[in-house]
Amino acid sequence: MANFDQLVRESQAQVAKAQSEIETVTSRIEAARSKIEAGENADIDIENATLEDVHAHTDVMNANIAELIMGLDDVTAAFSKDFDEMRNKTGWESFVGVFAKAKSESMRQERMRTANIDDKLQDLISKSDVIVQLLEGQLSMLEEQKTKVETNLSGTLDEREAVVGELEQVRADILGMDPKIIELENKISVEQDAAERTKLETELAELNARYNEMVQQEQVKLARSQTLERYIEKGKTWVDSLQNQAATQMVLINKLQTDTKQRVVLYDALSKSLKTAQQQDVAHRINEIGVKTDQEAQTAMAAIGTATNQRMADMLEAHEDHMVFARDVLEAKAKADERFARRFQAIVEKHDKNLYGG
Repeated sequence: MANFDQLVRESQAQVAKAQSEIETVTSRIEAARSKIEAGENADIDIENATLEDVHAHTDVMNANIAELIMGLDDVTAAFSKDFDEMRNKTGWESFVGVFAKAKSESMRQERMRTANIDDKLQDLISKSDVIVQLLEGQLSMLEEQKTKVETNLSGTLDEREAVVGELEQVRADILGMDPKIIELENKISVEQDAAERTKLETELAELNARYNEMVQQEQVKLARSQTLERYIEKGKTWVDSLQNQAATQMVLINKLQTDTKQRVVLYDALSKSLKTAQQQDVAHRINEIGVKTDQEAQTAMAAIGTATNQRMADMLEAHEDHMVFARDVLEAKAKADERFARRFQAIVEKHDKNLYGG
């Protein structure tokens, strides 16, 4: 992946932009909350278009990172071919073998002995770590933003519950005043005494004044309840968005970490394969030498053979444990790949069909 560093830089720029957009939305929610606390009108500036912009950008960012991860998968798939080439003779070694078989074998063994098979593994692990750090930084930021909004929402939910309680009480009080007003109005309509009528009219005026005041309180509390309700709905929408974004980051991180385990297992298996092939070649040559030697040498070779068989038995027993671990890793990888493919179906299809640039 010659352009890996460039792709990482592009991903870093996309992550930085996504984080800026996310922080902007959260700051708008916090600013609205401050206005609400101050009793000011708070129209929360989080419209659908804003959320769509954030989602569109994070989709591009995650698609870019998904392609990076699939690029690492492609490199991993090429490992077996590289190891096969190491195991087999090169063209020059085969040519030398026509004239000097022993020399050809020694050249191959020396190449295998000096080959640093860990370089590619370490390179891939380091590349995976770079992407994981990028994703974990984004995930940490998403969790931080979600915590901020949830804290505000918690206080707002409590406040709205109290406001709704007060609103219901005011409405109950207003309803309770209706019979009193009707009763006074009826008394006034039939009262003949001027002084008593004036007294009743004064009581009615005071009662109507209290009634109007309570209706005004109802309107104020209703408006506040509606403001808090809008804030809560906007906040919940944003929390849901942050949770969905965090879930995507977790899928990507899980796949990368599982892939890294699988690469370690793969290298371990291929390394053992190379060593086993080399040991078999050595044992074969020892056997050829043993046939041509005297009885004493044959006895010595038999002892070596016994030791070799014991060593091979130990290797096979260790291999069983290794395969159990490998199977667990492969099962985990299959699950991680399935989650990854489900969430990034379009990216996987483009990769598998080589539809880049279309």
